[in-house]
Amino acid sequence: MSEKFLPLAAMEKLLKQGGAERVSDKAKLALKQALEDIANEISVKAIKLAVHAGRKTIKAEDIKLAVKE
Repeated sequence: MSEKFLPLAAMEKLLKQGGAERVSDKAKLALKQALEDIANEISVKAIKLAVHAGRKTIKAEDIKLAVKE
């Protein structure tokens, strides 16, 4: 089982805010895994951008640029 970076309760809350009346455990887990994969990709890109700029610190601008790529 994956580490708990994002709680399943938060996944249910997101889906319900989107209009879902009921949410299965499998749906919560699928959303959690998808969001963690996307977050990992963004993180890797942001780190590369910061290193390219000669910094060790990741800034909000790095995240924003990574999302655009």
